[in-house]
Amino acid sequence: MKGLSSSELGEKSITSLLIKQSVPASIGILVMSINILVDTILVGNWIGSVAIAAINVVLPVSFFIAALGMAIGIGGSSIISRALGANNKEKALTTFGNQITITLLLTVSLVVVGLFFMNDLIPAFGGKGKIFEPAKIYYQIVLYGVPLLALCMMGNTVIRAEGKPKFAMIAMIIPSVGNLSLDFILIKGFDMGMHGAALATTASYALCLSYILYFFLSKHSELKISISHFGLNKIILREISELGSVSLARQAVVSVTYLILNNILFNLGGEASVTTYGIISRMLMFALFPVVGMTQGFLPIAGYNYGANLKERVRESIIKAILYASALGLLVFVSIMIFAEPIARTFTNDLSIVSKTSTAMRWVFAATPIVSIQLIGSTYFQAIGKARPAFLLTLTRQGFFFIPLILILPRFYDEFGVWVSFALADVLSTIVTAYFLDREVRRTLLVE
Repeated sequence: MKGLSSSELGEKSITSLLIKQSVPASIGILVMSINILVDTILVGNWIGSVAIAAINVVLPVSFFIAALGMAIGIGGSSIISRALGANNKEKALTTFGNQITITLLLTVSLVVVGLFFMNDLIPAFGGKGKIFEPAKIYYQIVLYGVPLLALCMMGNTVIRAEGKPKFAMIAMIIPSVGNLSLDFILIKGFDMGMHGAALATTASYALCLSYILYFFLSKHSELKISISHFGLNKIILREISELGSVSLARQAVVSVTYLILNNILFNLGGEASVTTYGIISRMLMFALFPVVGMTQGFLPIAGYNYGANLKERVRESIIKAILYASALGLLVFVSIMIFAEPIARTFTNDLSIVSKTSTAMRWVFAATPIVSIQLIGSTYFQAIGKARPAFLLTLTRQGFFFIPLILILPRFYDEFGVWVSFALADVLSTIVTAYFLDREVRRTLLVE
């Protein structure tokens, strides 16, 4: 399989690069999202609707630990892309070695803590009543595999930084296919219930990591590290931490959001409302795959060209990424508005949950056509190594707007206040991001 060499990120047309980088990323996200959707449908139909709520309770804990890998991966990949653009390969190698070391140290430590405080964390994230026992079963098994997932997410971003998006795509497809296959065997075939769902998920992480190791040990990768590169370098660690904190902050806020939402919804409507959010959260992961794929494809292009001081190409990549992602977002919006109820019916036969979910889903996706501005804008600052604005812009949607809205609006509008908060937060954060992105472009990228 032939991928881009890193130098081509600064030579080929921006449109061509966005397609070559974004399409494999989008396909990988699509397959992963379909895996999550089908997995949820199978769990809901074979184990029960409460099992959907149980998995939704566990996600913020496991995803936060796994997000360390993503954060370290994206932070390091920004350095790697710029280092390759500046023809500084030794810095790229040292960065990659440090990413592996710090990912293992942090995630294993957090898994130990997570298991120790298991009985406190599960109820705190909404695992109450009938939800607690199935959530505990899923939590224990999945948490053991989370370090593997963190390494997968870290490695995947590095593969993309090298200009090898097709390999990154395959790395995302393998665990998805593996998980669904094991779901059929363990849940349906062996009737293992939540144990089977959890084991299938954990085994899929191991399959993904095996493929990523193959990539970096083969001739396909430019990053051939030695033992010396695993030694921690304070300067590089600081830069990884500053840039990676952007992604980590995003996931930390998402985890806090899950905690708050699950508890608010449980108090407003019990298990049914938590299940509704479980379905909608899966649709958010699935439906936005082309927009997120465009964002992931954009990051190495912007980072490489910024490192090579090709200002016009950086500016062009921003404009085209936003235009293409917005068009994709509009298609997602129209699809959700038309098919919300049939989508809800695929997850459950409970008509009350179907009705609640379809109405809520339309409000949650109401601002989808404009979210690309917020995503591309915050990602751009990350790509060029400007950690502070990237950090603040990442927090605008969930931290500065969404969490305050869901704490205030439900007091006056009950569950409707929860669902409309999604759209309001999207609109407000997009306005703020657009302002700062425009200012940065005018200051640093306009060619005199």
